[in-house]
Amino acid sequence: MKLLSVIVVVVLAACQSPLPQPEKHRADSVVTATAKPVPPDTSTLGGPWFLQPVLPSDTAAGKTPTLVFDMARSHFSGNTGCNSMRGSFYFSKTDSSLSFSDKIVTTKMACPGYNEPGFMKSLRSTAHYRLRNGTLTLLAEDNTELSRWMRKPAVASKTMKA
Repeated sequence: MKLLSVIVVVVLAACQSPLPQPEKHRADSVVTATAKPVPPDTSTLGGPWFLQPVLPSDTAAGKTPTLVFDMARSHFSGNTGCNSMRGSFYFSKTDSSLSFSDKIVTTKMACPGYNEPGFMKSLRSTAHYRLRNGTLTLLAEDNTELSRWMRKPAVASKTMKA
């Protein structure tokens, strides 16, 4: 009988202590590395660029003109400030030549108060580009500055509002 009592006590004691459980991962204990955002490359032509408006009429249609250069295909896309656009371009790293095709395809929305024909003429007049301090400057054949572009949209100032 004593032996049976000892067995019962041992069995009951074994039931009282928990069995080792596999370690569960809690969501709050997981450490994840947060990657710092990679700043856009401002030393190459490829990728998105945003017009730095000079006149209130540059953004009169409510959008900031954009250019996105696909260097592998020599194509660009973007926005005129009113309509979407796309086309092809030619560039040279050796002499900073840049020109846009005369065949630029655009959507046809009406944009009262916005000089889209002037914007398109300026784009087609581009003959060279300059990259300095994160700014892309489009230049005419005689090196007259046509427009300035940056990787981030300009912050609208109070004087820019029409």
